[in-house]
Amino acid sequence: MAKCLTSICVVNHVVENDFLRGVIAMPARRALGKEKIDSLEKLSDYSEKEIMQMHGFGKNTMEKLKNYMKENNVSFKEN
Repeated sequence: MAKCLTSICVVNHVVENDFLRGVIAMPARRALGKEKIDSLEKLSDYSEKEIMQMHGFGKNTMEKLKNYMKENNVSFKEN
């Protein structure tokens, strides 16, 4: 019988911090990580349009993100 193997996702996708964990899904969090966006302050330097162009961002993810930002008195920059 085959042995259980360590998940490829766990090995290849190490998340250094918990920024937005539980708020948005992992693909969107990885996209932000690639751009070195690891805080709400850095996120506020981008427009909603710029973030929507990233992999993993759609209407639902953006809505969750905007609600979270609003709760923390942060907003996207104006286009």
